[in-house]
Amino acid sequence: MEKIKIYKGNIIFTKIPEKFEVLENGYIIVSDSKIKKVCKELPWEYNDIKIEDYSDKIIMPSFVDLHLHGPQFENMGLGMDKELLPWLETYTFPEESKFKDLEYAKKVYMNLINELWENGTTRSVVFGTIHRESTEYLADLFIKYGFGAYVGKVNMDINSPDTLVESTSESLLETKNFLRNYAGVSSRVKPIITPRFIPTCSGTLLSGLSDLAREYSVPVQSHLSENKGEIEWVSELHPECKNYSAVYDKYGLLGGDIKTVMAHCVHCDEDEIKMLKDRGVFVAHCPTSNLNVYSGIAPIKKYMKLGMNVGIGSDISGGHTLSMMKCIVSAIQNSKMYYLYIDDSYGMLTLSEAFYLATKGGGKFFGCSGSFEEGYDFDALIVDDSAIYSVLNKDVEQRLEKLIYSGNTSCIIKRFAFGEQLEK
Repeated sequence: MEKIKIYKGNIIFTKIPEKFEVLENGYIIVSDSKIKKVCKELPWEYNDIKIEDYSDKIIMPSFVDLHLHGPQFENMGLGMDKELLPWLETYTFPEESKFKDLEYAKKVYMNLINELWENGTTRSVVFGTIHRESTEYLADLFIKYGFGAYVGKVNMDINSPDTLVESTSESLLETKNFLRNYAGVSSRVKPIITPRFIPTCSGTLLSGLSDLAREYSVPVQSHLSENKGEIEWVSELHPECKNYSAVYDKYGLLGGDIKTVMAHCVHCDEDEIKMLKDRGVFVAHCPTSNLNVYSGIAPIKKYMKLGMNVGIGSDISGGHTLSMMKCIVSAIQNSKMYYLYIDDSYGMLTLSEAFYLATKGGGKFFGCSGSFEEGYDFDALIVDDSAIYSVLNKDVEQRLEKLIYSGNTSCIIKRFAFGEQLEK
């Protein structure tokens, strides 16, 4: 029997990047967790159904974080005086080594889940560590509390600290065990193949991971062209390949018949950009991280104009916050600097475009998520912004802008994922 729920409020979302869809005092009709209709007037056949009336509050899609490192949660805000590779060696690798201890992992990952809830992020694409047991615990938490996620056991078999390296055979076996345990177990939380990045993975490992991605029909996530020093290192390791993307392509890990998300893509050349577009690769733009570890400014407006798949990632702990609202602001500010100092050909990100990236743009990696269109999952936030807007009348778009630039998590009063309210 069809289960109908109806929500009333000031509805705002983005079907396309260029503009907001706004329904003041509108209705969202949800059927069995899916959006059935968004309308200004409620059709008569729903007159007998109880309405959840949120009055003057805002109803908006919840956020999608397309790239984050779960084990780096405790390191947020640390090491921001170092460039990427020294930062990894000094802060990140020592912290991730601790996740061999499951009890330590339990404490950190529970705090991570609560912080995601706090910030209204209901779907995430997440790096774990090389430790399968800890990574499985993280996946179990996402399942238990109703979030959507792709969770990956990280792979590293070369050029890594002794405390954070696997043999090639061990890495492939543990990844296969992880896939066996989680592929098909949950419709909401799924495994994803996760080579850390090219410098820490041998060709044999990359080839084996490519085979596993196809055997289990799972996507791939990694890092691409984040930092100039990293790119030079990849070039030294793989002189036979003309660029960084070509290495992933050589081993069958760059889109095409498998879904792939690559974080950063700050310094991709024109050949790489064409390859990413043609293969349907998702770009996870991580603006706060790119500034913090001074990697550069990605040409995100260009990627969008070219029709590429783009979302936003917090990239903790290169990024210093899990707040997607702050990441939206940073993405807009990054684009302004790119326009001003690098290339003014493509313009700057607007609020609607950056909001789209943090909702529907990243949500497309999951399927129908991040918008209030027919057939989409009801992933939503109920926002009471009365504490931050003035006595002057403001329209819903202005209220959303003020929320994103000046609001905080206390404004979010309810969170929904897959049609169900998420509790802390």
